[in-house]
Amino acid sequence: MNHIKYIIIFFVFLFSLNINYANDVDTIKKIYYFKLFSNIDQSARRLVNKAISDANDVNADLIIMHLNTYGGTLVDADSIRTAFLHSRIPIWVLVDNNAASAGALISIAANKIFMVPGSTIGAATVVDQTSQALPDKYQSYMRAMMRSTAIARGRDPNIAEAMVDPDIYIPGIIDSGKVLTFTAQEALKYGFCDNIVQGLDDLITKNNLQNAQIIKMRVTWLDKVINFFLNPLVSAILIMLIIAGIYFELQTPGIGFPLILAILAAVLYFVPYYIEGLAANWEILIFIIGIILVLVELFAIPGFGITGISGIILILAGLILTLVDNKGFHFPEHALEQLGTAFVTVTIAVFVGFTASILLSKRLFTQSVFGQNLSLTTEMKSENGYISSDLVFKNLIGQTATTHTVLRPSGKIIIGDDVYDAICLFSYIDKDKKVKIIDYQNNQLIVEPYE
Repeated sequence: MNHIKYIIIFFVFLFSLNINYANDVDTIKKIYYFKLFSNIDQSARRLVNKAISDANDVNADLIIMHLNTYGGTLVDADSIRTAFLHSRIPIWVLVDNNAASAGALISIAANKIFMVPGSTIGAATVVDQTSQALPDKYQSYMRAMMRSTAIARGRDPNIAEAMVDPDIYIPGIIDSGKVLTFTAQEALKYGFCDNIVQGLDDLITKNNLQNAQIIKMRVTWLDKVINFFLNPLVSAILIMLIIAGIYFELQTPGIGFPLILAILAAVLYFVPYYIEGLAANWEILIFIIGIILVLVELFAIPGFGITGISGIILILAGLILTLVDNKGFHFPEHALEQLGTAFVTVTIAVFVGFTASILLSKRLFTQSVFGQNLSLTTEMKSENGYISSDLVFKNLIGQTATTHTVLRPSGKIIIGDDVYDAICLFSYIDKDKKVKIIDYQNNQLIVEPYE
């Protein structure tokens, strides 16, 4: 009799589970669906935040994220993880091929994980840009996040931690010395996958959601533009254009195309990060103050000293801090990795931009786009009245002239009605000052202040 009683209780339990599952499915009337097929960075974080916001606006009952990523930055992955854990709408992740590194953390934060055959999840060790593991303090932070996230979603925290730490040994699952990565079948067996599906349609069918309305994310042209300019490579190129524009503007004083290019590049650099809340007002302000200090040093103060150096430091600080997810002057521990990456990115971009500007300025007007010298083939013979520039410049040595522009140290001087390129031995000579021509080189007169 007792056996019959236990059997009846067992079937009642199973029946109640089915009723509860059916009720859960019946409450899902509207599904919000979007894809994340990219590295985890600011653009990915923006995409996820937009998806959750849009899903709330349309009163969706479920969010499905179709994921395929090799990973990305820790700070952006943590932001997405937090958004998943705090979402009032359940979030399911459909892993298509890869949920590696930061992708594994994000997937574990979802309410349910579904995987396509042949897909993998794991390998969440924190690495630098050369794929070398970062010091243990970064690994410790990632291990803690993986553990706490797994616990929050009812998954094995030891397995989650083994995806970060190669020293963790779990009998029958992972040997010590290896970072854990699951196939779809392994993830299903050990509770890191709720089901294996062939794709979105199969996921919908296996969960009896055929009657639910599916709303797919619509990415506007503005979203695409902002995401494009949030790309770290694009940001680096814009920094190069800012540096190049400032450099060429200083070579040709006056508001011209180089200055307009630098201003446009600066706007395109800062505005997307400002919209996303990464670039604070004070970070943009110190960049502007830096530019002003450099201009004051170049145009108003002889030589190049503390004012100019301070300006350069502020310019670099403004560019670097824009890429960091800090709150005012508070930098979370995980933001230190982002700060280091930002410093390297900006430093390399500035160096490349400045070097390229110098090389380009030397060749811009000496060669055509096809590499051929831009020179006339007509012979200028002395019997026809032509005089070489060397002879002209030799005859000018010892004469006095007036600076036609500021010499910083290069610029232009005027002798009579003729204007010549010149360079001074000192770092700065103001406009309309008398100078003495002492030599010439490369079709440029060398001058010194006239006393």
